[in-house]
Amino acid sequence: MIPQASKQFVRGFFMGSADIVPGVSGGTVALILGIYRTLINTIRDGAGVLKLAVTGDIKGALEAFKAIDWWFILPLGVGVITALAALRGPMKGLLEDRPEGIAAVFTGFVIASCVLVWRAISERDATRLAVMAGVAVLAFWLLGYQSGALEAPGLIVFFLVGSVAICAMILPGISGSFILLMFGMYGAVLGGEVLQLAVFGVGAIIGLALFSSVLNWLLDSFEQTVMAALLGLMIGSIRVLWPWPNGVGVISDDAAEGVKGTDLLWPSGSQLAGGLALASVAAVATLVLVHFSQAGGQSQKDRID
Repeated sequence: MIPQASKQFVRGFFMGSADIVPGVSGGTVALILGIYRTLINTIRDGAGVLKLAVTGDIKGALEAFKAIDWWFILPLGVGVITALAALRGPMKGLLEDRPEGIAAVFTGFVIASCVLVWRAISERDATRLAVMAGVAVLAFWLLGYQSGALEAPGLIVFFLVGSVAICAMILPGISGSFILLMFGMYGAVLGGEVLQLAVFGVGAIIGLALFSSVLNWLLDSFEQTVMAALLGLMIGSIRVLWPWPNGVGVISDDAAEGVKGTDLLWPSGSQLAGGLALASVAAVATLVLVHFSQAGGQSQKDRID
């Protein structure tokens, strides 16, 4: 159990590292590491505990609570939190000092992720291609939209935004921070009072519980179509990661300052060459690491069999 927990911690650390960047989601990392379905299932199991507790079935809730795969979710969560705490400062510095270079590296990572998800889609018919293209265009358009900061939002707004923003945690291609920026709520949440943050948290819990159940059902019923949609979402997210002119931008501690990471500009020849080189190295490195990770997992499975 201990080696497995260590592996989950490392996976969580990679997920948390990706979540720091406005245009990248930990869900993308979970997808390419092959733990996406397990993550969704575990979150859904947690939602089941909440449902039983709310309906008064305390005994059933306790049994369901014990059945959750804690050796999976706890080390993963600790890894995410550790990465957020340890890397937020250094990553913010890199995003400020080397915005185009960092954006190029993460662009390469997402492109490699798109290749891996494409390989996982076995039914590449007209329907799936249309879903992929439609979601990509919609995501590209939506990610270009940033609302001005809302002034004095009510508690119901905190609740609704919390329930939506948390969905980015399990969706590849977009971060929760960027969702808050799109709704003009990043500053309000950053400087929120205790009651406001509590309501935001309740909305996040309920939203995650509902969305994980729906997403799990969709994956069970329409896996190939959902995978095509997730791929489209990842393709559309490249708008935020496009290195020029400002990289992915920086989410500032100043509540009034936004992220200028969705402007699009074609770079000069030397800038383009440098960005392509960094993106290519990142893409190849990602594909190689995933290949050896999967090969190692298969070898271990063969030994067990």
